[in-house]
Amino acid sequence: MVQLIAGKKGKGKTKHLLDKVNAEVKTASGNITYLDKSTKHMFELNNKVRLINVSDYLITNSDEFIGFICGILSQDHDLQQMYLDSFLKIACLEGKDVTPVIDKLEKIGNVFGVDFFISISLDEDEMPADMKSKIMMSL
Repeated sequence: MVQLIAGKKGKGKTKHLLDKVNAEVKTASGNITYLDKSTKHMFELNNKVRLINVSDYLITNSDEFIGFICGILSQDHDLQQMYLDSFLKIACLEGKDVTPVIDKLEKIGNVFGVDFFISISLDEDEMPADMKSKIMMSL
């Protein structure tokens, strides 16, 4: 499953994502990973959540990003949820069509039983029509 928090930069998407992950960690039976462009929010996350600074891994395109996600999944069979903050930046999708990558994440999630929660710096009306059903919050 893929769920999106949509809204322009500075609307508070990260705060909502952090609140959600910290609430979910209390009841989650599996592991939770939070991917971000920096370690800025390290102290705002529950210490049971694994924070990964994606910019440390020299990812330059969306295919490499999907490979990175699959690598994480291959090493953690107990992974239940992944939170992706600053999605357009960490997935190298700024100014590009997000549909193929979101669709691929949906397939990966279905195969491995992982839920993806994504903050994306696009307004709801800027998103492709088939992505609108995945929006859990629009700011």
